[in-house]
Amino acid sequence: MDPEPEILDALQLAADADRATDFAEAAHRILADLVSGGAPLGWVDPPGRGEVAELVDRVVRAAHTGDGALRAAYAGPRLVGLGYWLRYARPTNRQHADLEKIAVASEAHGQGLGRSLTSALVEDARGAGIEVLTLDARADNTRALTLYRSLGFREYGRLPDFVAMGGRRYDKVFYMLDFRGDGRHDGEWPHPQ
Repeated sequence: MDPEPEILDALQLAADADRATDFAEAAHRILADLVSGGAPLGWVDPPGRGEVAELVDRVVRAAHTGDGALRAAYAGPRLVGLGYWLRYARPTNRQHADLEKIAVASEAHGQGLGRSLTSALVEDARGAGIEVLTLDARADNTRALTLYRSLGFREYGRLPDFVAMGGRRYDKVFYMLDFRGDGRHDGEWPHPQ
């Protein structure tokens, strides 16, 4: 029986020298494998090791400065999933963040890791004072969209036939989770100007 997955944040990951050293390579293996299988993660072709290493470095730096959050799921010593959000860069939007990626290794699908990672990142965003957490996804990624809705995200927009993959087109769907809780944003979308 596999050990219960452990969900680490960026500080916990940094404190474990072995995991921290191997994280970029393990993340590359997961992302490249998923993209090779057609997963909607933003790449047409599997990303290279250097590209993933740069991405991981950027996310870890952002997490350490409060401009992002990183979560890593481990089954024993093996990385089986990761996810992160980053604050928007524009000064007028810094109170908001975008959940940019949730990736679970193929062999770990169906174990609730996507939910665990996303839930942890939502709580990280809430704790960091994020007002609105956004994300986008390919419309055919129905399992992910169902998960996001179950966690309180709601659709606020859609770009028809926006994503091009191997001669096919997919809608790009935009979701948000509003933490402000003041009731001003609970009605129908779009809101009147």
